[in-house]
Amino acid sequence: MKIITLSFIVYFLSPQIIFATDIFVLGLFKNKAIVKIDGKQRTLKLGKKSPEGVTLISADSFTAILEINGKEQEFKLGQKVSTSFKQKILAEAKIMPVNEMYTTMGFINGQPVNFLVDTGATWIAMNANHARSLGINFRYLGKRGMVSTANGAAPIYRITLDKVKVGEIELNNVAAGVMEGDSPSKVLLGNSFLNRVEMQRQGQVMLLKQKF
Repeated sequence: MKIITLSFIVYFLSPQIIFATDIFVLGLFKNKAIVKIDGKQRTLKLGKKSPEGVTLISADSFTAILEINGKEQEFKLGQKVSTSFKQKILAEAKIMPVNEMYTTMGFINGQPVNFLVDTGATWIAMNANHARSLGINFRYLGKRGMVSTANGAAPIYRITLDKVKVGEIELNNVAAGVMEGDSPSKVLLGNSFLNRVEMQRQGQVMLLKQKF
């Protein structure tokens, strides 16, 4: 398994931001509406969301139905509405490197865990002692198999974790592997979690973002 040995501090962003919004209807057509949102002209097409989070549900030459934060509202030609709505931002974490180590606290099934990020690991991986401390009966719940390591082939028990949380990102039913012995020394945050989030680089910063 390839281990990335960089550590980081995690900064969490608020899951919601409130926007004050003025909407003015300039033109209406079948399945299309031209509107101004906070002074910016937008052409809304059926089912497409604007950068401000406004979605056109239906339109004809007389009225348009717009969805704002999950709520539908009827607009007429020339109508201006001042409103406020909450635009949902998916949970994310900014990761700053510290002392060239990528480790972070998280949770498995509600229990605290010190993760080591490992983009080379297929699953979340842990040793038998980690599993016991988390209350995971891996011999009963797991499916036994073999895995290749730097020291050769080793037995592993494949299991499914109910919940894994890192920062504000929480995923259900995450694949994991439990190895006999003391390896790995830290719980590896592998691709069964990482492939289900967006990973971006902003300079030295790693950004994890929930996909949905």
